[in-house]
Amino acid sequence: MKQDSTRNTSYTVDCEDYVHVVKFNPFDSGDSCSLLAYGGNNYVVVGTCRFQEEDAEVEGMQYKTLRTFHHGIRVDAIAWSPETRLDAIPPQIRFCTAASDRKLRLFTSDLQDKNEFKTFDGHSGYINDLVFAPNEGQEIASVSDDHTCRVWDLEGNEKAHFVLRSPGMSVCWHPEEAFKLMVAEKNGTIRFYDLITQQAILSLECEQTPLMSADWCLKNTLKIGAVAGSDWLIWDITRSSFPQDKRPVHVDRARLFRWSRVNENLFATTGYPGKTTTQLLVHHLGHPQPILTGTAAVGSGLTWHRTLPLCAVGGDHKIFFWVTEM
Repeated sequence: MKQDSTRNTSYTVDCEDYVHVVKFNPFDSGDSCSLLAYGGNNYVVVGTCRFQEEDAEVEGMQYKTLRTFHHGIRVDAIAWSPETRLDAIPPQIRFCTAASDRKLRLFTSDLQDKNEFKTFDGHSGYINDLVFAPNEGQEIASVSDDHTCRVWDLEGNEKAHFVLRSPGMSVCWHPEEAFKLMVAEKNGTIRFYDLITQQAILSLECEQTPLMSADWCLKNTLKIGAVAGSDWLIWDITRSSFPQDKRPVHVDRARLFRWSRVNENLFATTGYPGKTTTQLLVHHLGHPQPILTGTAAVGSGLTWHRTLPLCAVGGDHKIFFWVTEM
């Protein structure tokens, strides 16, 4: 776990394969370490991280693999369950993946003998994003190129089905708004659905396409962010259905948008994987220019630490970590 100044990453972890997706557990798992999952061509690795920014006894970063789960196919997206607990006896690890065969897989493990997975069938197109219900973790929502958003129970039964007007790119579930689901479509529309009535209740417009990624701010439920075309866009949903702020950032189109989990003015965007490098930009709404620029060799995935201003991107046999200012 070395400091890597030449590529201005704060830390790197070496991996056995190309990392397609990387995801910090956004929920408190009852342990002082952070859980991290990453997906390769046919497996998911779950490990723990500890950083010197949170523990003075750590030099740089400590990373430890807890378990490698055989997946058998490329992993495209990972969602953590809030039921994951490292302080339970035995511990419980639960996460769900989306894969290139248009199936969801729900994994449950006690890191010892119990390793189960269930496959959910139903989407007829590529699955772009998925998320667990944030409080109880008893449902999973997914969005797909098949123009649907589906909500499943943990047995794989479909509980709700929303027909979209274009491919679904992002789906978000906010712990303070547990009966609403945010769905972002490639055509530039972001809709909020009421899960009780199963009706759309609010929509936002980018006025540009393609929308590739959107996120609901954890620290402020009124803030939504997205990337469309080469710009990032921010909405305050009480003010207008059009963005209050937008800026061109990635020359060759933007790919992902993620809010920091510790500061409502901090977010990161990535560009499309180029021939050699992917650009990561960290932005602060109080600053006209990005406050951090990083590059990763053909990077993919983007995730923020639960309690630190630190984000990670996957890449070629590596995970890259950047620490930024608040």
